[in-house]
Amino acid sequence: MPMNIAIDGPVGAGKSSIADAVAERLGILHLDTGAMYRAVALYMLRRGIDPQDEAAVSAACEGAGVAVRYEDGRQRTLLCGEDVTDALRTGEVSAAASAVSKWPAVRARMVRAQRELAGTADMLIDGRDIGTNVLTDAPVKIYLTATAEERARRRCLQLREKGTDTPYEQVLRELNARDEQDMRRKTDPLRQAEDAVLVDSTGMTPEQVVERIARIVEDVYGR
Repeated sequence: MPMNIAIDGPVGAGKSSIADAVAERLGILHLDTGAMYRAVALYMLRRGIDPQDEAAVSAACEGAGVAVRYEDGRQRTLLCGEDVTDALRTGEVSAAASAVSKWPAVRARMVRAQRELAGTADMLIDGRDIGTNVLTDAPVKIYLTATAEERARRRCLQLREKGTDTPYEQVLRELNARDEQDMRRKTDPLRQAEDAVLVDSTGMTPEQVVERIARIVEDVYGR
């Protein structure tokens, strides 16, 4: 049976980069589920569909052919056969992904795909409902978080590296709004699974977080 590791947590917790590093250390694949939802969002934006329109998004989502492939152990996200990996990290796509991920039809389709992928190989999957919904039987579940202020600070640094100087107060406000939406949505809200280990990365370096999670995995799997 494949090794399955679930990492959940709020926006800005560094799940994707930490999951990449942990998966590389363990020699397994990392599935970034957020990229899958972003691909659905991009599909809607390209077709002029309002991400907030549940009926329209639900009707169109079956046409959003989202798939993943791995190159040198790294995920590339495909939309209708096109590699859109590098188009998924814009503010517009991020906001649209937050909207489309609320709708049950979208979530049901993505969860089905994620479970199928998890059954094919040793895999670490990160997102917001992996331990509570996608991989409920995963032997290792991590809830990775940090204070809102710390997450906003990190996000500001990331944006500056990309040439965008967004005020800290705006980033913090948007982050808190996203937390509220993720935790209060009716379908698969963000929460810590009862059997998940809490890892608060506030004040920790990325290397320390990777070491902490890797030790948790090693304690369970013996490797």
